[in-house]
Amino acid sequence: MTRRTSPFRPRRLVAAALCVGALGLSACSTSTAGDNTVAGQARDGADRAYVSGDGRIEQLTADQRGEPVELTGTTLDGAQWSSADHRGRIVVLNVWGSWCPPCVAEMPELQKAYSTLRAEKKPVEFMGVDVGETPENALAFLRRVGTTYPSLKDDGGAALIALQDKASTPPATLVLDKQGRIAARITGETTAPTVTGLVDDVLAEG
Repeated sequence: MTRRTSPFRPRRLVAAALCVGALGLSACSTSTAGDNTVAGQARDGADRAYVSGDGRIEQLTADQRGEPVELTGTTLDGAQWSSADHRGRIVVLNVWGSWCPPCVAEMPELQKAYSTLRAEKKPVEFMGVDVGETPENALAFLRRVGTTYPSLKDDGGAALIALQDKASTPPATLVLDKQGRIAARITGETTAPTVTGLVDDVLAEG
């Protein structure tokens, strides 16, 4: 994706989040040998050295965007959801897991952004994409931290493929334009001003 300078930069990163690799992206990693998959880490409750993105913000102009995202799934509450049903509105997608420290740290910020944009009656939808845990654990976590927007339950990785490999490492946040195309991506922990600023940028396109 093409990156352009954005004034909306996250204020901080969780101390345990490290930037590695040429693009500052990596999968969740452990400090010991074992199952290193997302699901495996979710099953393993031991402390581990978590590796995440660095909060990089990438934006695409309208003529640089690819095909619309075709994301479908079942929410933690059991409802069917499809991104195609929300054409004409901005959609904010956040890939997360309650086992992921930066995801936990940014959750109040995402809720704040959601509440702000909803209060302003802007045409924006939020949807979480939970990975690596049972729906019961994910729903209990969201209720405990006070997140009121819905999330899709883990589907074994199909959702991550539908996101065009742009959000494979949690936390990651995508902003879809009114045509359902990826207009912006945040790799790593984010803040409410970052999310609302990116949404406003896309809304300003008309």
